[in-house]
Amino acid sequence: MEKQVNVIIDGVKVSVPEGTTILDAARKIQVEIPTLCYHPDLHPRASCGICVVKVGGKMLRACCTPVEEGMDIITRDPEIIETRRTILKLELSHHPQECLTCIRNESCELQHLTSIFGIRERGFNNITPQLPKDDSTKCIVFDPRKCILCGRCIEVCQTVQKVSALAFLNRSIDTQVAPAGDLPLADTPCIKCGQCTAHCPTGALTEYDSSEEVWKMLENPDYYTVVQIAPAVRVSLGEAFGLEPGTLTTGKIYAALRRMGFKAIFDTNFGADVTIMEEASEFVERFTKNPKSLPLITSCCPAWVDYMEKFFPDMIPYFSTCKSPHAIVGALSKTYYADKIKIPVEKMRVVSIMPCTAKKFEIIRSKDMFSSGFQDVDVTLTTREIARMIKQAGIDFVNLPEEKADNPLGEYTGAGTVFGFSGGVMEAALRTAHYLITGKEMADKNLEIKPILGLDKGIKEMTMTIQGHEIRIAVAHGIGHVGDLLTHIREKLARGEETPYHFIEVMACSGGCVGGGGQPRGVTNEVRKERMKGLMKDDKQSQKRCSHQNKDVQKLYKTFLKKPLSKKAHELLHTHYIARPLYKKD
Repeated sequence: MEKQVNVIIDGVKVSVPEGTTILDAARKIQVEIPTLCYHPDLHPRASCGICVVKVGGKMLRACCTPVEEGMDIITRDPEIIETRRTILKLELSHHPQECLTCIRNESCELQHLTSIFGIRERGFNNITPQLPKDDSTKCIVFDPRKCILCGRCIEVCQTVQKVSALAFLNRSIDTQVAPAGDLPLADTPCIKCGQCTAHCPTGALTEYDSSEEVWKMLENPDYYTVVQIAPAVRVSLGEAFGLEPGTLTTGKIYAALRRMGFKAIFDTNFGADVTIMEEASEFVERFTKNPKSLPLITSCCPAWVDYMEKFFPDMIPYFSTCKSPHAIVGALSKTYYADKIKIPVEKMRVVSIMPCTAKKFEIIRSKDMFSSGFQDVDVTLTTREIARMIKQAGIDFVNLPEEKADNPLGEYTGAGTVFGFSGGVMEAALRTAHYLITGKEMADKNLEIKPILGLDKGIKEMTMTIQGHEIRIAVAHGIGHVGDLLTHIREKLARGEETPYHFIEVMACSGGCVGGGGQPRGVTNEVRKERMKGLMKDDKQSQKRCSHQNKDVQKLYKTFLKKPLSKKAHELLHTHYIARPLYKKD
């Protein structure tokens, strides 16, 4: 039984498990101690000091101090309040006063606390560092002038993702956060996952804003602009309008986009169903005809693709060549759909709304992303960007009536929607792989493959038997867990041993796309779980739950692509990878 510790907080007795921090213990009695450097995803750094409390007359930092039996904790008195105000004034002394023009206006944690504590003037001379803005990746923008040195971006990049694209440089008053080696961010190990932007409390790290480019497309009468939404966007966008995480807003999103002026509303879930047709076919072909070419590793996450090309280029032969769902919808929009409606492809523009900053990189990552003869996807917007655009358009999102997507690239199955969370791609692929191997549908009770779902482990494993064939599976989420997994596989294969896994799914962000770097901020594991539940609900209420059952996908193959892995399918739906090792061997 878990040992309990009894303490007093602001005169209220509370009993909490041993090891609980003062910060969390206070929350048990509805006392919210302010924080700035703290984030529930990360180990407490205790760098800002705004969470100070008193214990026995001594000031301690609540975010990192565990409770002890009999503690008498004071979370507020005049001295504590004044200390917090002084800390905020010190932060403001090296912070630019650009709130009105900052992308984080009204969502900045520093701005929020400054308002709460009633600070109306700096209090100290301004020493804002005059450092240049870095937008070299065209995915993430780093403005070091707005950095408050909380270290959250470094913690998530180095410790959680284990990429180490960001670091502290210099000491004392000259300390700054900077890309590794003080290089442009594009020249570092950065994989554009955007987790730094999701964890930064201010406007120092943000998404590269492409909204103006999209407004210009919509205003241009010569353009036929179509749009698609990713699976995870439908369960997170509502948060920007006050709805609970996980609320399904698919129909409202379609309606909002139509009112904004998009000519056709498609769904990336359709592309996910096509991805499964290709990827499951690719797996079955390798598994039955060339088992030495296994494992097959999924390729729908562009941050993971970037990581693999840089850190594990020798694993390229095991990577699925299938493009990601939104890249597939882009290619089909400018070929299959453009031909159907007789629109010249040069006049068509495709916009993708994604939970991800790395998708901005993906649309230009290789010549394969120009398979239509033009750039297949013209612009990628994050969930945060489209939320701002909907507000700019004056649309009352919450009260919008629901509408449907357009055909032929708007229909999807439950398998398409589960792509948005860790384990979902594998689950969707196995549903169709089962059908391709056996010729029979998987029983409804087996459609949810629970051992590979959830957030409890960074790497989940299971073995599945299909018609006597044993298939060993691994699912990894959070790029920090992937290195050990691939090293283990690499060592086995180097020794000539059989691969420990046949099929592997990887997503760069914790929880998968529901926790993507372009999603509404404030994400925690509880938020990720609610978003995941929303997608699982969408799957369960779908009439068709397997990608091969999608009638529009069947029609696409019958009339246009002929069959999965056909020559035309390879031309439009597949890609290749480039070894770009960070460190070359002598």
